[in-house]
Amino acid sequence: MSENEPNKARVLLAHSRPWLPAAAVVLVLVALWLAWAGWRQTVDDGRRSALSSNRDTAVQLTARTLKGELERLDERMASAPVQAALAAGDLRAAGTALGRDWPHVEHAEVLPTDLVEPYAGLAQGGYGRVAVAEAALTEGASVLWIVRDGDAARVALGAPARVGDDVVGVAYVRLPLARATAGLESVEVPSSTYLALRQGGFNLVERGDAAYADAAERMAVPVPGTGLRIAAGLPPPATTPFGLSAIPAFVVATLMLLLAYLTWRLPARIGDPRVVDHGDAPTLEQALVAEPGSVDGEGHGADGVRIAVRDAPKPAPVMIDPGIFRAYDIRGIVGQSLDVGVAELIGHSIGSLMHDKGLKDIVIGRDGRLSGPDMVAGLTAGLRKAGREVIDIGMAPTPVVYFGAYHLRTGCCVSVTGSHNPPDYNGFKIVIGGETLYGDAITDLHARIADDRLHTAAQPGGVTERDIADDYVERIASDVQVDRPIKVVVDAGNGVAGEIGPRVLEAIGATVEPLYCEIDGTFPNHHPDPSEPHNLVDLIDMVKRFDADLGIAFDGDGDRLGVVTREGDNIFADRLLMLFAADVLERNPGAVIVYDVKCTGRLQSHILRHGGSPLMWKTGHSLIKAKMRETEAELAGEMSGHFFFGERWYGFDDGIYAAARLLEILAARPESPSEVLNALPTGIATAEIKVDAPNGDPHAFVERFVAEARFEGGARPSTIDGLRVDWADGWGLVRASNTTPVLVLRFDADSEEALHRIREDFRAQLLAIDPDLPLPF
Repeated sequence: MSENEPNKARVLLAHSRPWLPAAAVVLVLVALWLAWAGWRQTVDDGRRSALSSNRDTAVQLTARTLKGELERLDERMASAPVQAALAAGDLRAAGTALGRDWPHVEHAEVLPTDLVEPYAGLAQGGYGRVAVAEAALTEGASVLWIVRDGDAARVALGAPARVGDDVVGVAYVRLPLARATAGLESVEVPSSTYLALRQGGFNLVERGDAAYADAAERMAVPVPGTGLRIAAGLPPPATTPFGLSAIPAFVVATLMLLLAYLTWRLPARIGDPRVVDHGDAPTLEQALVAEPGSVDGEGHGADGVRIAVRDAPKPAPVMIDPGIFRAYDIRGIVGQSLDVGVAELIGHSIGSLMHDKGLKDIVIGRDGRLSGPDMVAGLTAGLRKAGREVIDIGMAPTPVVYFGAYHLRTGCCVSVTGSHNPPDYNGFKIVIGGETLYGDAITDLHARIADDRLHTAAQPGGVTERDIADDYVERIASDVQVDRPIKVVVDAGNGVAGEIGPRVLEAIGATVEPLYCEIDGTFPNHHPDPSEPHNLVDLIDMVKRFDADLGIAFDGDGDRLGVVTREGDNIFADRLLMLFAADVLERNPGAVIVYDVKCTGRLQSHILRHGGSPLMWKTGHSLIKAKMRETEAELAGEMSGHFFFGERWYGFDDGIYAAARLLEILAARPESPSEVLNALPTGIATAEIKVDAPNGDPHAFVERFVAEARFEGGARPSTIDGLRVDWADGWGLVRASNTTPVLVLRFDADSEEALHRIREDFRAQLLAIDPDLPLPF
């Protein structure tokens, strides 16, 4: 060590001397913060323990009461009076005997197994009575649900009515809701916590502070033997610095107090430094600052060199094509209707809308297209100009961007994606305040630009980068796991789901063989659209080659799902929705299931038979999500492969999450995946048939078709979205695509003969309007 080094250390200590007391104060404050956080965590742990105990007590009491009612139903169905009436074929007398002297019973009856009468009364009585009866017949055992019967919710029991081994009817018994809620009503619930009895997405009774209702599912516990659960919520846990638990926080706080004492005492032990003269040399900052007068009026510096000073270039006005503002999102061709300037105007318009709604933060992400970085740069500039705070999660599938809006609590996001369109397309899927923009809300963004109704903030907003891929994977894997080994081939079509899609499926316990999972915005192998069967040829081949159980396909931005079996069968999305619906309805009897007009006619009866409430609606991910919110649906699906899970997920379309739920269902069955999927109801159906619209305007053509087409033979037309016509043995559809200038047709029937008849009927009606229509059938 040189003799100058001790001196340098003394100088350094001396220079830091004035700051040491302040450092000691900071250490004390941090120590107090740690101690306070540790104390709060201790209080939280006690509150959580007490809430868990109250919840478990409520579960036990509720289960005991409802189990007793189910046992009483079984005993009474086996009693001599009921059996005698059933043997005589007198279902009315059997119902009377069933309900006689049953405490609390409001109504009891035995229905014929065809359920003609309750189905005929659906419009007046709703789905509850039918759903319970269908479930009892399907399961072959007694069931208990909460249904709306009459003007309020009731406890409903159902059981097959047997004489020997023959089922001759189905029992339906109605009890007051209090039989289910009494257990929860009897436990103590402090005002700082929350307990609720739930069925599906509905609260049957709530106690405590409803502010904690949204987070209560994390502590929910099922009531055994029923479709009910007790959900429990409490204030968010105290955040302890550095992730420490209570006891380590106290220990670290003590050590920091000791360090603060030593730091406070240190200045008294430091002597005065020797003054070091650094001479008159200018500092780097001084050397870089020009002195006044160093540039003359002609722009010459002190050394005579001319210094060029130019005004900042003014941006050229940007033209924007209103045609890119579509029904569900914004979409155009890069270099023609989309560029950085257009993206900036769109960002500025979105930011202005957020300003009007009092929203500050927004998540953005992009797919793997080559134009993505430029589109994000323009979008970000526009959002910041409006004063919004941008959280850029980088390259991510659209559902991960949607997840970011929930996970980061912004309620707002934009996915920069061309979805399943060709490589030169790009666009924007937009969520503001938790609602996906569509229709007039999309066109209003253009109107803001055209009318110059753009908010420019006094200070631009900031931008931060955040990677939430691990959070997305962990969130799914923490809830979904496969019960047995299952091997899948995943074809991402070189789309953005190629990296995180396989990660999710491996995290839930599946074995994954990747196919075209390298992200490449040129899509060199095939178009990333799993709804087109020809895009699944390579996947079918690889499933056979690897002897896999299943093939999974994602579209370009990961919000759609395609599935093929080991035998090479393409399982269309409406049949997958049957499987998802049956699973969801096991835990949420009576739940609304939404599907679009392109889905099979067998879906309605399948949902009813499993105790659900079917609802057909318009095609389009934004429209479906809006209908889900309106009806509080637990599940929705589209023929294009979009699936929306409200149960256990967030209600947005997510092909990756849907794949995980599919593997969970298949792995829980003793049959092979192919056997499960092939057992789903099916008929003779076409894939989507896309026909170029006359004059490039599909909406105008469909309007004429709806007005002029006439179908006979018991046809039942529906104009929810285009024209769908149902017959007893099949149906046909013509609608206008909202994303491309094509007509979309689909046909489905019970037999080849019926399919041919329906298709030819539509063909004649279409050609009557335009004889030159290029129909491929």
